[in-house]
Amino acid sequence: MRAVEWPTILVLGLTYLAWVVGLFWISNVSTLLAIFIVAWAIAQYSSLQHEVIHGHPFKIQWLNEALVAPALNPTVPYARFRETHLAHHKDARLTDPFDDPESNYLDQADWLALPNVVQRILNFNNTLMGRLLLGPMIGMVFFLLAELRAARGPEGRRVLKAWGWHGLSLGFVLIIVGQAPMPLWSYLASCYLALSLLKIRTFLEHQAHESARGRTVVIADRGPLALLFLNNNYHVVHHMHPNVPWYLLPGVFRANAKHYLRVNHGYYFENYREVVSRYFWTAKDDVAHPLWRRGMQPETTSDTPAREPLHELT
Repeated sequence: MRAVEWPTILVLGLTYLAWVVGLFWISNVSTLLAIFIVAWAIAQYSSLQHEVIHGHPFKIQWLNEALVAPALNPTVPYARFRETHLAHHKDARLTDPFDDPESNYLDQADWLALPNVVQRILNFNNTLMGRLLLGPMIGMVFFLLAELRAARGPEGRRVLKAWGWHGLSLGFVLIIVGQAPMPLWSYLASCYLALSLLKIRTFLEHQAHESARGRTVVIADRGPLALLFLNNNYHVVHHMHPNVPWYLLPGVFRANAKHYLRVNHGYYFENYREVVSRYFWTAKDDVAHPLWRRGMQPETTSDTPAREPLHELT
């Protein structure tokens, strides 16, 4: 890898520029257009935070984290994002409703205990339309409930510290927002829209599958959404090589596509148009995890998408 990953620096600079332009200039022209531009910038910023978690664009991690210190997205503290996401990368536990912090599945018993109206809402949330409309709100409810439990547990001091730093950073961002002609309500709308855009990426990232290798998708899109997600749609490649920078992921996949599709048991979509056409109104699967039950042991790591050196795959 390069000592300095300039494509990431470039995208980061353009992202901050788009955020400022949307706040201070476009908002004088069109509030609706400003909402979209600021939302796109916040979603791009979240993708850049993900890059930073995995050690980009510099070899010095504190410098990487300084680049994404402003809390453009008010909903998730970076330190908590980092901790839960790295826990998510324990591939043998992918989709586990208990041990995968990013799982969208519920345990069967927990699902059956929910009121019927809640089950209907969560079933709708498993369509792409539902994920766009309700996904940010539902995700935040589940995340905050998990954070409250964590704050009361052994890691409570670390959780509260992360939220404290996030509050300071968010205060700095809101001071800037307060100086802009863009109304606060429209900035909050941008934040919600940004989360909706990110839900397109996470919607099909993982599925329930008996094999750990079959749980992680490839969506071979190269359009605007792929840039917004920094090619994280090549998700099985990212899980197998989490230190590879975003701009190399498509090439790594193309160099040995058959290998990756064999690894993930053919969990593949050609592009996001295919995803939209298949799942906009149709639920992708059940909310209750079809394979996991409370007390089950996670699958052994022998069938996980291991971190393989690139020279063995190309």
